[in-house]
Amino acid sequence: MHQKWWMESVGYQIYPKSFYDSNGDGIGDLKGIIEKLDYLKELGVNLIWICPFYDSPMDDNGYDVRNYFDVQEMFGSMEDVHELIKQAHEKGIKIVLDYVLNHTSDEHPWFIESRKSKDNPYRDYYIWHDGRTVDGHKIEPTNWGSFFGGSAWAYDEVTDSYYMKIFSNKMPDLNWKNEKVQDAMIEVAKTWLNWGVDGFRLDAVSHLDRAPFEDAKALPNEKYPLDWFKFSNLPKVHDYLKKLNQEVFSVHDCVAIGEVGGSASIESGLNYSAFDSNELSMVFSFDHNWCNNLSDIINPKKLKTNVKDLKTVFNAWQTAFKDRGWLPLNWLNHDQPRLISHYGDYKYPLQSGKMLATVLHMMRGTPFIYQGEEIGMTNYPFDDAAQFNDVSSIAAYQYYLEQEPDDPVKALKRAGLRSRDNARTAMQWSNKLFAGFSYQKPIPLLNPNYKKVNVQKQLKNQNSLWYHYQKLIQLRRFSIQHDVITLGDFELIETNDELYVYKRTFQDQTLLIINSFSRKKQSFDVSPYEIVETLITNYPKTNIKDQKILLKPYESIVFKVKEIL
Repeated sequence: MHQKWWMESVGYQIYPKSFYDSNGDGIGDLKGIIEKLDYLKELGVNLIWICPFYDSPMDDNGYDVRNYFDVQEMFGSMEDVHELIKQAHEKGIKIVLDYVLNHTSDEHPWFIESRKSKDNPYRDYYIWHDGRTVDGHKIEPTNWGSFFGGSAWAYDEVTDSYYMKIFSNKMPDLNWKNEKVQDAMIEVAKTWLNWGVDGFRLDAVSHLDRAPFEDAKALPNEKYPLDWFKFSNLPKVHDYLKKLNQEVFSVHDCVAIGEVGGSASIESGLNYSAFDSNELSMVFSFDHNWCNNLSDIINPKKLKTNVKDLKTVFNAWQTAFKDRGWLPLNWLNHDQPRLISHYGDYKYPLQSGKMLATVLHMMRGTPFIYQGEEIGMTNYPFDDAAQFNDVSSIAAYQYYLEQEPDDPVKALKRAGLRSRDNARTAMQWSNKLFAGFSYQKPIPLLNPNYKKVNVQKQLKNQNSLWYHYQKLIQLRRFSIQHDVITLGDFELIETNDELYVYKRTFQDQTLLIINSFSRKKQSFDVSPYEIVETLITNYPKTNIKDQKILLKPYESIVFKVKEIL
């Protein structure tokens, strides 16, 4: 295995709008990121992934790009970008940007030209199609559904035809079959690499190909079925990525991390990012993101993690990629609920938060922390549908309301539990007014629990979640266990369904990682091991009796051990 710099990195994802406001307008910005670089360095991260700050109408918070070579005014300027890159590199921090390949904004110059006429030179930059007539009415070319609800097609009066948009109406899909599109997007990547960025997270990269335009199978009364197989992980995507790799990624010492949701299997993930795939460095998958009963409840206190499923998923990906590829490690991102609200326990937020951090950071791969995760930020307590900003959350609320029109409270709670707005609340820096995020009321939602949960408070307490994350990062990056944590083999240890125990081994080093997902006391037999050292734990004292560890609620321990033969 040829070791790359990103294999020894620890990443931190920044959502610019809600990270830190430097100029007091209520919106996070690029100068705000610059001001917090020392904070990130102190935490120990040496790689930051920054969500889009490109010029955009902000229909989908910047993922609808109007100009790939300029900055949305609310975030700052290109001068700020260059200064951010410069200062981050001076502090030993590399920068990864979102590379939005599947679509642009409908306000992008290419699309403005494309919709003017059917023979416009830019027409084929997007996926246009005539409608069809059914029972005397003109309808969409297919019945395919969009990720944001409704049809995957939008009607345009100018040319009396439809364009494909698997996200919002203001995000028309690019036509990657057109080599001019491929070359134009390659130029985008080359330009940013020449400006000094260190790589990309490739947004929605699994959706660059399309199946034949035939109707999807629909359930009774289902008008627009969401069939992932119509535009996810199809064969041509790999041709496009091999071209990107050959002309961009392999030419530069950059990292390329794909977002491969949809119908992606482990084998599909390997096709994208195995060491010999000649496509991507890593892929974010989502198999582990929903191992709970979230879709069946409306009361967050009834949330229950399916530990068995979670272990199965992690083990499958870790095992498959053992010798063949490299994985990014992340619990959640800007599209999912907050970690503590999703997999943690509201009665044991500190203990469960530390346990969850240990579970992830001790596995093989490159860990990514989502902003606020290191202090245990939680979901927003929605009490009004008007609080939703995210386009998909608004669509979800409307969908649930249509299902049960007499129960708007239930619709609100269901949409709120999964809302992407949960992850996009203002970063909680202190207990001061507006959480130290801004000098005025933030435009992003601000969780009212900021007086209890904030960076300032945790930096004053050596037992806080923040210091647990810092120690995990130090163990990975700077300790004598660096090699076993970074490169060691992963082996799941069979236990009951409340414990997640695994080993990491490298040469003569062995680590035993024990994690309880239970409020109840658990035990684990350590008789096969000689415990050499305790590297990190989330309780002040470990209770061992008769060669069994008696685990307290959500206890988590990393031992350096020798196996007894």
